[in-house]
Amino acid sequence: MNLTPMARNLLTTLVGGAVVLLAACQSGPDTAGPRPDAAGSAATATPPASPPARAATDAELTAPQRLTVLADTLPSTPGDSTTTLPYAYLHTQTWNRATNTIVRTDLQRWRHTGNHSGRDVIRTAPDLRGVHRQPTRPERSLFDDAEPRTIRYRPGELHPPLPETFPADPDTLIAHLVPPELAAEPAYPRLLVDSVVRLATDSYLDQQQRAATLNVLAAVPGITYRGTTTDLAGRTGMSFQVVADRSTSTLIIDPVTGELLSAAEQVDGPRPGLFKFVLVLARGHSATDHDLPSTPGSKVR
Repeated sequence: MNLTPMARNLLTTLVGGAVVLLAACQSGPDTAGPRPDAAGSAATATPPASPPARAATDAELTAPQRLTVLADTLPSTPGDSTTTLPYAYLHTQTWNRATNTIVRTDLQRWRHTGNHSGRDVIRTAPDLRGVHRQPTRPERSLFDDAEPRTIRYRPGELHPPLPETFPADPDTLIAHLVPPELAAEPAYPRLLVDSVVRLATDSYLDQQQRAATLNVLAAVPGITYRGTTTDLAGRTGMSFQVVADRSTSTLIIDPVTGELLSAAEQVDGPRPGLFKFVLVLARGHSATDHDLPSTPGSKVR
């Protein structure tokens, strides 16, 4: 094709402009590959930040959420590593209402986890007349001066509160603790709380079992969080409360291990006053029914 000089100049201009435009498109800001930063080095993309892990003590959580978070983040305790030893050990102090009297008891219990034999060492302080009162720290020293008495249990006499296989599923555990047909009764929340307290004061609960009981508490209707507080033994824990059936139940739970530190029930009915108060002072395992747990940290006071 023969082109005039003017046509050849116009064609050269159009082709050159297209090449420049194509090069600009290929090297623009949307092309793949690293972009040089102000210093001339390739910029590194910042990954999105992960949301911070929730803690059971976070201010915005409800009581069920706190208990669920605590159940999901429980660490194992020193006592969890000694479960192969034959005896489970618990040390509790209780103030129990008996008609118009408060009975005060210090109990050390060794239960053989295989044949359900065991031994109790019991110390009692003098009974107190009247129920319009709360336990005090000075009272605890009375147990030290009390004469101990021993009760021995033959194989099969010291039964655990639940079957051999501890239900890990909260719904299954709840059904074991309180009959489902009572779920609509006003006393149901109180019965659930009391059942969890009995578990924690009658058996050694390992990491998985503690998590299961915390999930049970999270399912208690009307449970509320009352902040952190110090129990009668001077330990700081998370306080939870349930008001039901003219009764107020308060639990103090270790914010790290999920262990029950203390529990109280106050009756608000025709004969108001203290119904029960319990401290869990030590828990662990031992080789005989005379040994105290030697694992560091087994004592919780």
